[in-house]
Amino acid sequence: MVKTSAHPFTIADVRRALARPLPGLSAQLRMAPMYRIEALRDRTPPALTKEAGVLILLYDRDGQLTFALTRRTDTVESHKGQISLPGGAREPGESLQTTALRETCEELRVCLDDWAILGALTPLYIPPSGFLISPFVAYTPTHPAFDPDPAEVAELIETPLTLLLDPATVVQQEWDLRGTPTMVPFFHIYGHKVWGATAMVLSELVTLLREAAS
Repeated sequence: MVKTSAHPFTIADVRRALARPLPGLSAQLRMAPMYRIEALRDRTPPALTKEAGVLILLYDRDGQLTFALTRRTDTVESHKGQISLPGGAREPGESLQTTALRETCEELRVCLDDWAILGALTPLYIPPSGFLISPFVAYTPTHPAFDPDPAEVAELIETPLTLLLDPATVVQQEWDLRGTPTMVPFFHIYGHKVWGATAMVLSELVTLLREAAS
């Protein structure tokens, strides 16, 4: 049974889902813009690609598992104004898990230890920015005392996990991207269009949760 607000996901559900084999690209492509699907299927990331770590930070809020999205400022180096998971580029000598935790600490002032990590999702290559991103899922049992860095974060969007499982949240529209009309799927969350790499990462988590609940 798919969970609803009346039957919310528990952290045990998430742990069980993350213990399953990862569906990988097939799940990610469900939320990929149409123009990017062939390239993602056929393209191997360059040998010297840049690496980044991102974090799906789960926590309890009003009796539901919730996670943090951010709207990026218009002054950051890449993906200006887009809805993203906290994360960023790997620094020399650190693991990608450490990268995800460090970037979350820098962006949201929420600093967690390695023990908070529940598991990892499938890395995803992003051709426009040239980054290979590695997503991780973490959990803290208390509501974090968020203090977003105003240089990077224009808005914090606290999102119930069950919202991702609501079919009405997934929308497709025809957009003009790089001068070409293309169908773009996105999660419509509190008036925001969560698309691209962020939506693709979340799509894999949604797939795992659905499979574990079936």
